[in-house]
Amino acid sequence: MKYFVLGAMASGLLLYGMSMLYGATGTLELPQIAARIGAGQAPELVPVFGLVFIISGLAFKLGAVPFHMWIPDVYHGAPNAMTILIGSAPKVAAFAMAMRLLVDGLLPLAIDWQQMLIVLAVLSLALGNLAAIAQANIKRMLAYSTIAHMGFVLLGLLSGVVGGNLLSADEAYSAAMFYVVTYVLMALGAFGVVLLLSRAGFEADALADFKGLNQRSPWYAFVMLVLMFSLAGIPPTVGFYAKLAVLQAVIAAGHVWLAVVAVLFSLVGAFYYLRVVKLMYFDEPLDAAPIEARADMRVLLSANGLAVLALGIVPQPLMGLCLTAIQQSYGLR
Repeated sequence: MKYFVLGAMASGLLLYGMSMLYGATGTLELPQIAARIGAGQAPELVPVFGLVFIISGLAFKLGAVPFHMWIPDVYHGAPNAMTILIGSAPKVAAFAMAMRLLVDGLLPLAIDWQQMLIVLAVLSLALGNLAAIAQANIKRMLAYSTIAHMGFVLLGLLSGVVGGNLLSADEAYSAAMFYVVTYVLMALGAFGVVLLLSRAGFEADALADFKGLNQRSPWYAFVMLVLMFSLAGIPPTVGFYAKLAVLQAVIAAGHVWLAVVAVLFSLVGAFYYLRVVKLMYFDEPLDAAPIEARADMRVLLSANGLAVLALGIVPQPLMGLCLTAIQQSYGLR
């Protein structure tokens, strides 16, 4: 119910902002909106006012603070299989929507929406990482970590335009795209392990359920270790390279202080990821029964964990694909 009501409100905010853009420019075509705002053919304040509503709607879709309140409850309340869906595919769609609206249609207002994204990014990094420490439920912990990871995505989005030029736009937006793709891969694996440990009438969503996982299944414990290391940004996993690419874009944009803030909160975030590793390898299991899984689950989880590790060792092919996609879609240079 919370997801439905707040989702409807976010859609209303988006539509209201779009209606203001239409009123100011007389068109709904994104390239024409950008051209008319850039040529000064639109009122000065109306597009900016509409931008506020559009950013609010996008922040809800991404789960950025202060529009994050639905994520922990929805992740926790949904069945594990539905949590996997909610926590993965919509993030890619929200990123695509943000790129279309902000880069395609509102690039002349970049100085305005970048300032808004700075606030959202810092708040998301702070609240997401700090609140995750206090969680005893792994689905809620991963929900708050999602908020923090969306802060990194916003860092990439706000680093594309520097002083009115687009010299680093391709690298910044491709870094944000790379981060979204790799985050979805990591989230699928992490929630997949939670689903693996669950059984009929019981969802293994408490941190205590991961105690002694290495004794029950060394392989799945290793897969979860790789995923936790990647989410924390520890080499040689793909999460490290994703964070590094975004931080390089942020520093290239001249926001060194933002990079420092992101690194500090990433260090905070490493605590609750490593706590899961500690439970798996150093605590006694609550249930000593070996883990049995269907062949499709074994194959998918194993492929997921190995992909996170392989992409961390050789990230260039995927990063090159993201850069090519951005260049062909926008051609900002």
